[in-house]
Amino acid sequence: MVRAALLTAVGAPLELTEIDLPEPGPGQVRVKLAAAGVCHSDLSLSNGTLRTATPTVLGHEGAGTVTAVGEGVNSVRPGDAVVLNWAPACGDCHLCGLGEPWLCERSAEGSAATYASLGDGTGVYPGLGVAAFAEETLVAERALVPLPSGVPLTSAALLGCAVLTGYGAVHNAARVRAGESVVVYGLGGVGLATLQAARIAGAGPIIAVDVSPEKEELARRHGATEFLLADDRTAKAVRGLTGGHGADHAFECVGRAATIRAAWSATRRGGRTTVVGIGGKEELVSFSALEIFYFARTLTACVYGNSDPAKDIPVLAEHVRAGRLDLEALITDRITLGEIPDAFERMAQGRGGRSLVVF
Repeated sequence: MVRAALLTAVGAPLELTEIDLPEPGPGQVRVKLAAAGVCHSDLSLSNGTLRTATPTVLGHEGAGTVTAVGEGVNSVRPGDAVVLNWAPACGDCHLCGLGEPWLCERSAEGSAATYASLGDGTGVYPGLGVAAFAEETLVAERALVPLPSGVPLTSAALLGCAVLTGYGAVHNAARVRAGESVVVYGLGGVGLATLQAARIAGAGPIIAVDVSPEKEELARRHGATEFLLADDRTAKAVRGLTGGHGADHAFECVGRAATIRAAWSATRRGGRTTVVGIGGKEELVSFSALEIFYFARTLTACVYGNSDPAKDIPVLAEHVRAGRLDLEALITDRITLGEIPDAFERMAQGRGGRSLVVF
């Protein structure tokens, strides 16, 4: 039996319980978790903003050690340190063939079937395919990336979502160049990782925007050269910090219509607004045909950092080893499984950075 934080129904509080996790079958790997990050997507799944089957074990940002492998598994073996990949690409579908594995048509298959059971035999679904809010999990081989040497196993959990997403938004989606100006809206785990990525890219100025004044010190520690409190004058303030033009790149890391509009308004003519946050279907954003023509801005989404984890995680590991990327600085709270609801509350209130469940 494995201890886990279980979502019994959408909107219900998480319950600590024990689940029966089977031994790995063909192509499967069992992993003992070292740590799991608490992402805003987990909150969105728990409250119904994003859809999920129940009962389910949430958590999709994690790292741990392989304990057992099933028949046919060749890429990892017991004792290997690994990072969980919640959106594994199949490599065979149309979009994978186009070189866009982050849009794989089959990446969600891992969450479509139960992977464990409760004591009464009820099947349990793995949240986003990896179920990291548990002491151990069972995943497909392609849902793992071997952890390169030199990266602490616990903080490596953040590579699985926040850091890969933030870094990828800057380097893969927007392709920020040295000297370009950047503004980042929303300073949760992904937003803070985006600031670090902008610093690594050599951007400047790097402007951080949040509703909470307590985020300023945290933002500057991650690479922000300027900090602004979000209000109806923020876009004007961004223009004032960028020679009157607006930012070359704006990153929206919240997932709300109002913030997307604000990021768009803070972008210069001909600049790029990249939406990283995941919003609900009721969050509708509108633009006039005239402003689309006049401003000539590019508005684009970024899914999982537009990344290929097997290729990008080794790059991130090199940045960690070289001291350019600080994973520890992203972690503001180390918690237990039972404290995940408190982490959800902090997240909903816009407090802190990344909460990390340490097993």
